[in-house]
Amino acid sequence: MSDAASLDARILAAIDAYALDDAAFLALARDLFAFQVAHDAPYAAYARSLGFDADRLPDRVEDIPAVPSAAFKEARLATFPPERTALWFETSGTTQGRGGRHEFDTPRLYEAALLASFDRLLLGDGARLRYLQLVPDPRERPHSSLGYMMRVVARERGDGEEGWYLHDDALDVERFVHDARAVSDAGSPVCVATTAFALVALLDELDGRGIALRLPPGSRVMETGGFKGRTRVVERAWLYEQAAARLGVPIGSIVAEYGMTELSSQYYDAPRTRGRIEPRVKTPPPWLRPIVVDGEGRPVPAGVVGALRHVDLANRGSVIAIETEDLGAIVEDGIVLIGREQGAELRGCSLDAETLLARRG
Repeated sequence: MSDAASLDARILAAIDAYALDDAAFLALARDLFAFQVAHDAPYAAYARSLGFDADRLPDRVEDIPAVPSAAFKEARLATFPPERTALWFETSGTTQGRGGRHEFDTPRLYEAALLASFDRLLLGDGARLRYLQLVPDPRERPHSSLGYMMRVVARERGDGEEGWYLHDDALDVERFVHDARAVSDAGSPVCVATTAFALVALLDELDGRGIALRLPPGSRVMETGGFKGRTRVVERAWLYEQAAARLGVPIGSIVAEYGMTELSSQYYDAPRTRGRIEPRVKTPPPWLRPIVVDGEGRPVPAGVVGALRHVDLANRGSVIAIETEDLGAIVEDGIVLIGREQGAELRGCSLDAETLLARRG
């Protein structure tokens, strides 16, 4: 465990500094990879099949073996025994009714990583906001990574009050409107944290009731999740235009987050691209590196569309590199998301609220 503590200290130092150059990233990634193949048997077996182990380390970040995100449903991927699990999140995709788990032996890295990015990319002005949550309530869904994330943000960066409006996949529109009007009257800026489809459901209800809110200046919306689900396809332009009109916030104050349960870190819209709806660049923190690969798993040049991999140094307790079914391209200071691979499994935080749309018919 001294190895884990040493790695944690180095990762936390990078998170605190919010800086890590290429050489330092590779050195830390190699040490983390060596630790994981020594303590995570399924990952070690996979790495050996690709010619790597603790004595044969990757020479480049691009060469680090990346497990498919679905692997969390097939094996326990952790560097510690089950009895030391302090926190776990349920992956949102399922295979034959079976979900996966991303386990942590400490919440320190996860919480430090999420707050460092949130501070810079959602709270660059240092605002203490009221958080109106259209995400799973952690009291009801304790293993939702999104619910946990926003509980930490509200606790550590909020004004001491918060509201949760999504319960058992039912949206409490009346209470949301009541609370939004109360903070508007008080002039207190808020952050509406929402999945894409919970936001769609809210906007539909507001439209149907003829309600247009005017959230106070300085308010913002954090939107997460995909735009294509089982019941409806939603265009980002429509969603953002409607959100701006019905909530009374500028489009530039609607910020998309991109993350996944299998990672410990998140991407956010780069500030320089928020003045438009699309395309927006998703920028990673310094300890998270995206790689885009072709159908054979080979890295492709910047600007070329392929499947996204993520190398996340905050994933010390599980697997450093994750391969996804998301399509994207590397651009200056981040990635542009294109969509999902054809035939990819429906998944993502946005599906948590989709039944709202089905219920309303």
